[in-house]
Amino acid sequence: MPTLSTCLWFATEAEDAARFYAAAIPGGRMGEVVRTPPGGPGAEGSVLLARFEIGGQAVMALNGNPEHPFTNAVSLVATCADQDELDRVWDALVADGSPIACGWLKDRYGVAWQVVPGGLMELLEGTDEAGRSRFMAAMHTMVKLDIAALRAAVATA
Repeated sequence: MPTLSTCLWFATEAEDAARFYAAAIPGGRMGEVVRTPPGGPGAEGSVLLARFEIGGQAVMALNGNPEHPFTNAVSLVATCADQDELDRVWDALVADGSPIACGWLKDRYGVAWQVVPGGLMELLEGTDEAGRSRFMAAMHTMVKLDIAALRAAVATA
């Protein structure tokens, strides 16, 4: 069975981004930085790619064509154990970025993230229709997600 990993394509910020993500996500770690060999692509000795690991997943940051910016069509999801972890991860990722809504943000490099609590899907899937509606209504009032408020919305009868 093939293994899957993520490759994020940056204009020139691959190493900086890799170090940022490895520090922002608890348990993240920086890996190898590969420099451009003679003959390119790019300037010899410049950063070609940087490997890192977050959430137990291998990720590669690649310097390439700046004409292909990130969009919200693809996002990384950081599932957090509790509100304290969610707050720490959110604050780290949104620094110099921009909050969006419903747990989404764009980081300083333009990568879209969803920062969500563990059990989010169970809250949404495991309730009756009225509970799902209350969940969605509560979530739509939030930028950064509040786990207690979402649970309370589902539990309210």
